[in-house]
Amino acid sequence: MNLEKKTSQPDFQLERPMAPKSSQIKEFWLVFSNNRLAIGGMIIFILFFCSALLGLFLTSGPDPIFDPAQIRLQEKLRPPLAKANLDTLRPEEVPRMGIYFFGTDDLGRDVFARMLQGAWVSLTVGFVAVGIAILIGIFMGGIAGYFGQHYLGAVSIDTLIMRIVDIMLCFPSFFLILTVVALLPASIYNIMIVIGLTSWMGTTRFVRAEFLSLREQDFVVAARALGVNNFRIIFRHMMPNAIAPVLVSATIGIATAILTEAGLSFLGFGVPPPHATWGNILSDGKRFIFDAPWLTFIPGIAILIVVLSFNLFGEGLRDSLNPKLRQRR
Repeated sequence: MNLEKKTSQPDFQLERPMAPKSSQIKEFWLVFSNNRLAIGGMIIFILFFCSALLGLFLTSGPDPIFDPAQIRLQEKLRPPLAKANLDTLRPEEVPRMGIYFFGTDDLGRDVFARMLQGAWVSLTVGFVAVGIAILIGIFMGGIAGYFGQHYLGAVSIDTLIMRIVDIMLCFPSFFLILTVVALLPASIYNIMIVIGLTSWMGTTRFVRAEFLSLREQDFVVAARALGVNNFRIIFRHMMPNAIAPVLVSATIGIATAILTEAGLSFLGFGVPPPHATWGNILSDGKRFIFDAPWLTFIPGIAILIVVLSFNLFGEGLRDSLNPKLRQRR
């Protein structure tokens, strides 16, 4: 009898390690690109950034292309797109292309040139102030989240830092900034520092919450077992995993800083002359709201659009960087 040879096949096969379907950057962009409002906010943010950089070069120097400080009393309160009266102006007073794109103010200064200069001031104040707030927030939040159970006398480090945060949040931020700015000399640097020193509490809370969930993870325990320095664990291993909410907070914080600077300048406590800001352009125009409404509407609409774009961009980043929200889409 012939025995049939049966080829034995294994009951199971080892599966090959599968590469991830897409990288985190691709997943982020896939979710972010589906949010049209966030895309619109990002486009406006890029345009605002480019306009601010362009305004720095066009309005600065001994012979600027657009001079925001040039006074033409004979051309005051001209409407937008008005042509310059070449018969009454000296050659150096004639605006570029002979047109006032956004009109002139009560001193005959070109509003378009002042808006360009104000864009750079707003961008600088926003980024520097938020940078100061993020540095303080990351340090305080990282210390509170990582060393939270250590005690300083009868109070834990976490409790001490969070009570400081609670005390800072008890004061209305704008009035606290207004009080400090009123006591200090008027300067763009003081504005940036004061806004930064009074807006770090939200970042601290975000970073602390992330650190509380990360400090017991395996990679942190392994690094601690290998004798890695605590601050290296915080800033090298844990911080990259906790940076997502910080980016969202920073994006929205820039909008808040721009709005705060505009409010201070509107009240006369902001960046001093000769620098033009959207806030002081708005403040100068409130006296001529019926005779020259463009002095109020142009900077007001610009502030509205820029702040709204930063908020929409920040909301889109939050949805794209949050895995739970990403799974719902």
